[in-house]
Amino acid sequence: MPIQKKATLIIKNISQLITMDGPLPRRGREMGNLGMIENGGIAVAGDEILAVGKSEEISGRVDLAEGCQVIDAKNCVVTPGFIDAHTHPVFSMTREKEFEMRLQGNSYMEIAASGGGIRASVRDLRETPTAALTEKTTQRLNRMLSHGTTTAEAKSGYGLSTEAEVKSLEIIRNLSETHPIDLIPTFLGAHEVPDEYRNKREKYIDLLIGDMIPKIAAENLAEFCDIFCEEGVFNIEESRRILEAAKKKGMKLKLHADELTSSGGAEWAAELGAVSADHLVYISDAGIKALVQSGTVAVL
Repeated sequence: MPIQKKATLIIKNISQLITMDGPLPRRGREMGNLGMIENGGIAVAGDEILAVGKSEEISGRVDLAEGCQVIDAKNCVVTPGFIDAHTHPVFSMTREKEFEMRLQGNSYMEIAASGGGIRASVRDLRETPTAALTEKTTQRLNRMLSHGTTTAEAKSGYGLSTEAEVKSLEIIRNLSETHPIDLIPTFLGAHEVPDEYRNKREKYIDLLIGDMIPKIAAENLAEFCDIFCEEGVFNIEESRRILEAAKKKGMKLKLHADELTSSGGAEWAAELGAVSADHLVYISDAGIKALVQSGTVAVL
């Protein structure tokens, strides 16, 4: 039975049409299953895909609108838009000088201890007006879109105060409504301990649990809560307290884990039932096994 809407665009003779059809997420050899259709076709009406299948079948499933555009994609590959599962789009200044410092042998923690790293971005973001931050973030999203990204997880984490974290997440929410890229918001208030709490970190954890998380949950500003779980940032016990508070407020969980050292972050992410464990530069064999046996996805 033909589809009622009329197609305004037909893409035919696609040599390889990648649909990603099938169960998600995929693991092991399943990751090689791309749902590929050879000599595929797509029928589109406006911004809605009407039909996907073999090229010769598509014309029989849809009626064509007057002036329907037809694209012959022979020798081409057509894929869905890319999904970026880990981004920090809301910030002001860039820190490429720190990359040079890393190349010269300075460690991540040494740069942070000298006043650089995340805390430098925090100081800068707090001083930047919302309109300017929105414009900078829009420019980044435009570049991402030009390279094929159509959905992105978007973290806060450069505010580290209730006001600045809310500001960052509101920018993400507003841009998700107005920009072509769909943004999935993540609260990352536990990205670092800000300058004003360096000697009273327990009070910052209290602020996260007692003020930031309840406010952000009440305003439905974040789908996920993430944390930088690392010795020298937030250890596993501190991370547990923060993430359990977020979980009670209905947020799903993510972790920056085993990024700088092998600290058992991957194992703990799996135990906690986190959606993902990210970075994993120093993941242990036990951590790999824990992720394999769980539903937690590794984001590298």
